[in-house]
Amino acid sequence: MEIQLSSEIIEKIPNFKVGMIEYKNITVGDSPQMIKGRLQLFQESIYFELQDKQVSDLPGIREWRSIFKTTGKDPNRYRHAAEALYRRVQKQNYLTSVQSAIDINNFFSLQYQVPIGIYDLDLLKGPVIIRIGKDGEDYRGLNGRKNSLTDLILTADQNGPFGSPFVDSEKTPVTIGTTNALQIIYLRPATDFDQARKLTESLMNMFTQIHGGEASYQIIS
Repeated sequence: MEIQLSSEIIEKIPNFKVGMIEYKNITVGDSPQMIKGRLQLFQESIYFELQDKQVSDLPGIREWRSIFKTTGKDPNRYRHAAEALYRRVQKQNYLTSVQSAIDINNFFSLQYQVPIGIYDLDLLKGPVIIRIGKDGEDYRGLNGRKNSLTDLILTADQNGPFGSPFVDSEKTPVTIGTTNALQIIYLRPATDFDQARKLTESLMNMFTQIHGGEASYQIIS
């Protein structure tokens, strides 16, 4: 799948980068107990770590809040997906297992402190572009609401926007019927290229260990 960054994003955020992973012939289902256990234990450790910290002080959370501000979106009203996860954990509203693909996404989003999206590749019509939302653009998200995309970073294919570091749309979700998927890690711009590659490869290897299939990745910057 071809993915491009818009010139506007490059101009506003010169070091902007994403890790893109394509999966083929995967099997999505109930998470193994090992993943469920790791997700639970990790959330518990984050909860205790946040006893004397503000979520907004964490490096990844802070950097993505700054990105929202740069594109013109108030990060206090529109919290990026990783921050939303952390605030749930802070309230001990722990994430429960959904299915294997979503659980891996949530685990690594918490670990890296960045938003991560995963989409059914067979529902996308490329090429894909990552750009800033225009006035009046919106979609119904996985949060069950119509979400304004104005001034938000978003991901779009030929059929329009389908994803965002804020919340993904209900157009292209990965389900237990998904066999091919596209995963996008909205990396911190401060992450150097070598570290970005290592993080992306680590996620890819864990995902294929659980789901089988074949995978390839690239860093788009």
